Amino acid sequence: MSTEFPPVEPPDETVLREAEARHAVLTKPVGSLGRLEELGNWIAACQGSVPPKPFVRPRVVVFAGDHGITAQGVSAFPSEVTGQMVANFLTGGAAVNVLAQVAGATVRVVDMAVDADTPAAVSQHKVRRSSGSIDHEDALTREQCELAIAAGRALADEEVDAGADVLVAGDMGIGNTTPAAVLIASLTGSEPVAVVGRGTGIDDQAWMRKTAAIRDALRRARLVISDPVALLATAGGADIAAMAGFLAQAAVRKTPVVLDGVVVGAAAVVAEEMAPGAREWWVAGHESAEPAHAIALGHLNLKPLLEFGMRLGEGSGAVAALPLLISAVKVLAEMATFESAGVTNREDTTAENTTQENTARENTAE
Repeated sequence: MSTEFPPVEPPDETVLREAEARHAVLTKPVGSLGRLEELGNWIAACQGSVPPKPFVRPRVVVFAGDHGITAQGVSAFPSEVTGQMVANFLTGGAAVNVLAQVAGATVRVVDMAVDADTPAAVSQHKVRRSSGSIDHEDALTREQCELAIAAGRALADEEVDAGADVLVAGDMGIGNTTPAAVLIASLTGSEPVAVVGRGTGIDDQAWMRKTAAIRDALRRARLVISDPVALLATAGGADIAAMAGFLAQAAVRKTPVVLDGVVVGAAAVVAEEMAPGAREWWVAGHESAEPAHAIALGHLNLKPLLEFGMRLGEGSGAVAALPLLISAVKVLAEMATFESAGVTNREDTTAENTTQENTARENTAE
């Protein structure tokens, strides 16, 4: 099956300039709302509309999967928690469910490689149970990886066709920060000690085991960095491969995405390799406490909206930032202009003063 993506068209530059021009006549000093203005301009460019339209169907898709590397003692939690958390998502009890309610978003969970039986409603795209232990074996076969990428693409198409106008990718998988760190390190030229983090809150002994696992996996990953599919198969997992396909296809479909933390960041780094320019359709919801995430965001040239020290995953950090996008749209769409509000614009005052000064000079000359 093909893993080739069509060329990604960037957000509309002409509309971006129109949005900037509209901000210049709203009842505030230009630039006084800082990044909120930049965010509104970007959303307008993504939609091709000034003012931008309010979001009507924000959608979170959580990709779940277990990772064989967990058996090496790299996590503070056992792998059984992944399947238990899938059930928690389905009953609305997870952090992302609560935060999504606040932001007016809905949540969908997809089992890509959970090492447990899950309901048919979430397992229709399941590739396998868990992945290989990437320190000494491939996470997936190439065929499994291609199936996972195709599933992510199909999910993006499905959500966009159903009316989703802003997407959030989330993750759930015990041990998933280890393959995420490997993927980020391999594509950014970073060393293991620069990308290893505490994940679920591991102690020093587990941190050393995790560092060794990343080191060994990175040796294998660096052999295939020129082939994104091979890289995902070698050092990723079905959940991360599906996320990469999802993020790339969202860009192809011209749909903005709010990125979450380090695992989604790893998928994004690979997705940009598969579909160059896709990053123009993404905004970083937050910067994770995981050190590899800052490296990934720097590589993608994305600046986070929030820096709250979050490291949960699930899409929680991205959803926490979603109200900022909603606010940015409303400011650009609903704020009064100087003319409509009858408020004097500083530029108008400057122009008037200049005219008066010129008239005074002319009268003096006479």
